[in-house]
Amino acid sequence: MECTASPRRIVELRFKLPARTVHLICVQTMNDNTARVRAATASDLVAINDIYNHYVLHSNCTYQEAPEPLSSRRHWFGLHGDQHPVTVAELEGLVVGWGSLSPYNPRSAYRHTVENSVYIHQLRQRRGIGTLILQDLIQRARELGHHTIIAGIDAEQSGSLALHARFQFEKVGHFKQVGFKFGRWLDVIYMALILDDSRIESPPMAGLNSSSE
Repeated sequence: MECTASPRRIVELRFKLPARTVHLICVQTMNDNTARVRAATASDLVAINDIYNHYVLHSNCTYQEAPEPLSSRRHWFGLHGDQHPVTVAELEGLVVGWGSLSPYNPRSAYRHTVENSVYIHQLRQRRGIGTLILQDLIQRARELGHHTIIAGIDAEQSGSLALHARFQFEKVGHFKQVGFKFGRWLDVIYMALILDDSRIESPPMAGLNSSSE
């Protein structure tokens, strides 16, 4: 699920370090301070969890109803390896938002599809930080060889829907009354972005030999 708002001016920088290319994407905020996105570390987990738990208690952008314990957040972070990064947006030394790419489904045929999450600190909305995080996630997904990004968004989250549409996500499904929170039924809209086509080698099928008859 998503909690985001509107964009500001974004600059992308690329520079090379040994064995890899590093992306640093920055956004100019309303007060001319520069936010930047980077890979999250374990030291960011308290801030990540605090941002998320605000929406658990006060918003339908997540359908979780009980605050996430920090121990569970640490476990969640440990499951996100190189193929499924977690990122944070940092402004004036503070984590003001975070994003992630997670496996869409554990079944093996879904391995080229990921689901994204974007959450912004409730006091930092409408400063372009959500745009910054989502742009970075899309870039990382392309470089990691993912094929499709899925976003599940509460139907009332107009800011998140507009943000994803701006990045060419298309509406692919509308599930009605699948959530119940704050005493009412909620709809979920699914949006998808198919990334640039690339050659994907399928693993050999078990039980089949490669010889032709």
